[in-house]
Amino acid sequence: MKFAAGLIVGGMLATGCVAMVAQAGGSAEQVEAQPVVSFQFDRAGVSVPKYTLKVLEDGNGSYQADVLPGVAPAAGTPTEHVSRAIKLTPGMAAKIFKAARDLKYFNVECEAKLKNVANTGTKTLSYAGPDGRGSCVYNYSENKNVTMLTDTFLGIAFTLDEARRLAFLHRFDRLGLDAEMDSLTEEAKAGRALELGTIAPTLTSIANDTAVMERVRVRAEKLLELAKVQ
Repeated sequence: MKFAAGLIVGGMLATGCVAMVAQAGGSAEQVEAQPVVSFQFDRAGVSVPKYTLKVLEDGNGSYQADVLPGVAPAAGTPTEHVSRAIKLTPGMAAKIFKAARDLKYFNVECEAKLKNVANTGTKTLSYAGPDGRGSCVYNYSENKNVTMLTDTFLGIAFTLDEARRLAFLHRFDRLGLDAEMDSLTEEAKAGRALELGTIAPTLTSIANDTAVMERVRVRAEKLLELAKVQ
């Protein structure tokens, strides 16, 4: 039964990757030749209640999310769908795929056998490629590699959503950029905002806008420098 489920998941991932690589400038042949790791997150009551990150071994990938629009949406606001191609650094892609293979393509028990654990969202890690396939679903895991991958994908997703928030503030509330950029800077220093290069165009737009406060522009420039280091 688990093997059959893995085949279904693998087929869905492969289909989705055709469009993903096309967006990033690749071809269907590249998809067939490369494995893909996917992370899906689902939790009601947060600003991004559902999203999926998919990454190919060359770092190309996609981000699909249902988000609450704006920065502080009212209760009951309908979600909007976000879809974009991404490109991770080679080191990050290698880290993700090494962990996936160490975890036997996610053919492992990810969920911790603890009781009364707070709900932090349903998470699904999946792998599909010529060398294997599998997936596991969990809320909380004690496996160090699963935890590392979870933190990694959460950090990437956080950064990608920051691009949306920054773009919104840049357009509608430039004064609000001050606090938001300060928060992003702190998250990046703490290692909770990862792969800043994926939002370089947004940061560059802010850094080059003379209508924005100077300290905000300086923070944007420093984050762009940090992106190069990451």
